[in-house]
Amino acid sequence: MGEIQTADWASALARARAHAPFLARALDRQPDLAALLAAGEGEAALALARSHSAHPDTEVALRRERLALAAALAVGDLAGAFPLARVVEELTGFADRALDRAIRTAIAERSGEDSTDGFIALALGKQGAGELNYSSDIDPIFLYDRERLPRRASDDPGEAAQRYARRIVALLAANTDEGYALRVDLRLRPASEISPLAVPVGAALAHYQGQALAWERAAFTRARAAAGDIAAGEDFLAQIRPFVWRSQLDFGAIEEIRALTQRIRDSHEGPPAPGPHFDVKRGRGGIREIEFYAQTHQLIHGGRDTSLRVRGTRHALDALAAAGWITQESALTLGEGYDRLRSVEHRLQMVNDRQTHSLPEGEALDQVARLDGLADGAALVAELTELTGRTAAIYEQLIGASETAPAPAAAASDLAHELAALGFEEPETLAERIESWRDGRHAAIRSPQAVAAWDRLAPALIRAIARSDDPQRALTRWERILESVPSAITTFRLLVARPHLIDRLVAALTLAPVLADELARKPDLIDTLLDRNALDLPGDIPAIVARMRGAAVREDYEALLDAIRVITGEIRFALGIQLIEGLADPLDIARALSRTAEAAFDLAAEATIAEFAAKHGRVPDSELVVLGLGRLGGGALTHASDLDIVYLFTGDFAAQSDGPRPLGATVYYNRLASRVSAALSVPTAQGALYEVDTRLRPQGNQGPLAVSCEAFGKYQREAAWTWEHMALARARVLFGSARARAELGAVLAEVLHAPRDKAALREAVLAMRAEMARHKHPGGPIDAKLLRGGLVDLEFLVHYLQLKGETASGAPLGESVPHALDPDLAVAIGGLVEAGLLPTDIAQPHALMSRMLVAGRLLAPDGREPSPGGARALAKACGHEGYAALIDAFAAARAQVAQAWKQILGTDILADEQENPA
Repeated sequence: MGEIQTADWASALARARAHAPFLARALDRQPDLAALLAAGEGEAALALARSHSAHPDTEVALRRERLALAAALAVGDLAGAFPLARVVEELTGFADRALDRAIRTAIAERSGEDSTDGFIALALGKQGAGELNYSSDIDPIFLYDRERLPRRASDDPGEAAQRYARRIVALLAANTDEGYALRVDLRLRPASEISPLAVPVGAALAHYQGQALAWERAAFTRARAAAGDIAAGEDFLAQIRPFVWRSQLDFGAIEEIRALTQRIRDSHEGPPAPGPHFDVKRGRGGIREIEFYAQTHQLIHGGRDTSLRVRGTRHALDALAAAGWITQESALTLGEGYDRLRSVEHRLQMVNDRQTHSLPEGEALDQVARLDGLADGAALVAELTELTGRTAAIYEQLIGASETAPAPAAAASDLAHELAALGFEEPETLAERIESWRDGRHAAIRSPQAVAAWDRLAPALIRAIARSDDPQRALTRWERILESVPSAITTFRLLVARPHLIDRLVAALTLAPVLADELARKPDLIDTLLDRNALDLPGDIPAIVARMRGAAVREDYEALLDAIRVITGEIRFALGIQLIEGLADPLDIARALSRTAEAAFDLAAEATIAEFAAKHGRVPDSELVVLGLGRLGGGALTHASDLDIVYLFTGDFAAQSDGPRPLGATVYYNRLASRVSAALSVPTAQGALYEVDTRLRPQGNQGPLAVSCEAFGKYQREAAWTWEHMALARARVLFGSARARAELGAVLAEVLHAPRDKAALREAVLAMRAEMARHKHPGGPIDAKLLRGGLVDLEFLVHYLQLKGETASGAPLGESVPHALDPDLAVAIGGLVEAGLLPTDIAQPHALMSRMLVAGRLLAPDGREPSPGGARALAKACGHEGYAALIDAFAAARAQVAQAWKQILGTDILADEQENPA
């Protein structure tokens, strides 16, 4: 930021000399600097201050630069030329430069090397946030790498690091004739009461990954590699990122901050409201509470919302408001209040260069107020009283009342009366069952904190369960969650903090067994519903891939596979909630499920190929190509879909890989394909991902897992059955270069456009459908897939017409209406209607039954009759007012498909079904 035209340098200098003894002395000692400031040359004054760094003596250079910088910034601040952001930026920049020079000097004095390799200075607190104030100390953490640290040959690395640390502190903090440069506080280092001043990197990692305290998480939201070996420092921060930014929403952070706030308020001896001795940093509504407000929200949500991982209180408040976690009004009130309090803090420190935050009394308070440009101390107190009242009110809304003293749990007899009033059957037995959850039987409710959190949640959860269609089922499934997880305290706290999620949880427990099972395995999935975009459809494949990459806690293969599973699970769960609540069209959900699967496949395949190539190299002029079929090929998965894929490879099957352990191409790609399938299907610490079905490959389970594109084409031309060609009508290349996709696309086009005996094709299609009907019976009365006239019949009809290959006028189908051969069935149906081969109204039955299939996989598995709530949700998802209307529409849709079947293939499939019921 530049200087402001209305800056009043004369008034600023006058107030500085009259009301701030430290500034008066500093200006007297530096007449050249004072002259520049009197002339309004603020930038020139800053340049003069920085020029002191050229002095060869580190102690002298740093102290002179600091004194000049403090004077120039203070006067520029008082003049209105330098806004707060510029002031703290300059002060932080000096601290970083001074710390780095001190490190270099300490190492060079002992070792003779001008290097900071292996010695890390992490900045925490206000230095880390870029918000350093006039008289603040700095809170670095010194770390060292034993293998890389410059030292004398006779020095032990640990002893050398401690020598350097002590010398660095002295270079910065010792009071000399020139004053001091920076006060240094090393108490934020790991286990500071017992650890050395400089801590080995390995010991620090072990501490933060297993022994760190809650306050250290908050401290590291502001951490930055500020000096020394910055690259190594950034690497260290990346390694402890999972400790700071937890992927699970952490509403326990509120309780931790609440307890810390109470301890600070209890121990603070100053008055609770502005006046003499009020602490603008620690007092109610002061600087620290605003910082805590921002950090608490960051800790809760920052593990999942990376936009919140910013340093600096104003930046954090703005990011929280932009992301929708706090209101714009709260961000503005707290942000403006924070800036004003920091300015007052600076005025207090300018007076005597003391690290103070308390308002003085009497004449001293008037001096501070007049330094700020106010009439007297009373005006300052009045302003701060109004300001801190606003900020404290917002902060106290966050921390609320303490969780550690919940209302006593109801006795079993009282609970039984409550359950009876809510309509539960056998309330006495149920009350004893619920009470037993608190007796330590379940690890999830064993600790006092967990019991307290459960007692807060239980009344609202039980009322929500009572309102559900099937309270007993909901209770049983909730109990399964309690039995299956080692801790549920975070889930309890989340639901208490966001009670609107309780009804969503109960809906998942009662309406969708698939979602209930997922919650039993991973109850923290409920966290995903707090994300601001949780109930939006996921983005395109690259966006989902980026999200998966960003979730990896380490940069290695196993961590990436875990991240793929975590994000896939979160997306699938959120899409399930959208579906049962009718928030999105099931057809859009089907496409989103397919994009998610493709993103997972792309990332897993790419990583697996790299891992495999590290051992076996790559086959020259060759690559893996993957074909998606079925619903994956058509881009419309359900929550129950497998991944139907075929592995192929380009190039010469007789070639050999070029790695340390070379393999022939066929062996190479068969092993690689097996590894890719395992990457998608084998459970990791985060569970399983997808079932991979490769039975549609040439020769099915009897054939090799991967074959060359050339062999695949030969098989399809010469040996494939009609059903295999029907399957190819929904084939799509999922993985491979543009060249490989074109090569395989040509093979598919050749097969699909090949001339056929139309009578033989018809007989083959009828025989296959009859065989399927004998062996795959409908699961229930709304099985939109297998009931005659359902989706399978429509798909058979589409594939018959595609393979038949002619429009109604006899023209080649692929040339006349190319999208009639699209793997997306909805697009293909539109093309076949355009070609005059299907009735013009057939798209509506397909859309309805596709919605029923997608929604039914959650609400009515296998086509069984859903519960009343499930029936309502299913009807809503499919665009009907009620379940009866949906059933009528379903019957009409089946009749339309059956009529089309009869017109095209000449048989009455509904009559066949009545004669041969399942």
